[in-house]
Amino acid sequence: MDRIIEKIRRELQENSDEHTRQSGQRFFKESVNIYGVKTALVSKIAKESFKSIKDKSKADIFNLCEELWRSGYMEESFIACNWSYFIYKQYEPADFAVFEKWVNNYVSNWASCDTLCNHTIGAFIEMYPEYLSSLKVWAGSENRWVRRASAVSLIIPAKQGKFLKDIFEIADILLLDQDDLVRKGYGWMLKEASRKNLKEVFDYVMANKKTMPRTALRYAIEKMPAELKKEAMAK
Repeated sequence: MDRIIEKIRRELQENSDEHTRQSGQRFFKESVNIYGVKTALVSKIAKESFKSIKDKSKADIFNLCEELWRSGYMEESFIACNWSYFIYKQYEPADFAVFEKWVNNYVSNWASCDTLCNHTIGAFIEMYPEYLSSLKVWAGSENRWVRRASAVSLIIPAKQGKFLKDIFEIADILLLDQDDLVRKGYGWMLKEASRKNLKEVFDYVMANKKTMPRTALRYAIEKMPAELKKEAMAK
């Protein structure tokens, strides 16, 4: 199995580009390890390489994902996220512990956080909504990426109009968070929830706008009609 990882790393190195690496770094305030491979090509490598492992057990695939995560390179984390999502039909409740470990131990930037949470963890939560309570625990974590994960794991379900009560409960926990990326994360969650639940999200924003950080508020109202935006932004 190590040969699979070696092949991927060789492909990433061969396709790395210094301009892409430097421009990619500009999207992050913290230092990130980047090969400098365009995202579309990383996705292509993930799909092609998955063909050689798709018949392996879920445990073996998760172990390979973990090896990619451990590298600390963003492109490798994206491939791990792709692979773990490709097998979402095999998810079982016990897999939450694996995903939680990845968020706690390996996620170190917003891009890896969002890629893992939007797809792998989001799909898991839709299958096993009893784990929404675990996301609320995450919202109280000392780890900024775990807190962001508590919100961005619900982006896809929020867009579909699901879990509104839980979304508001997580927003309540994160409401006064001091971290800008956590604020943007829960604001994004509210924005997606507003697509199907406009009135409820607008009412939530209006009820909390005196204390909600402006960053989160702006994200939350981004998809709302102009007149509602104006009302929400008014002092």
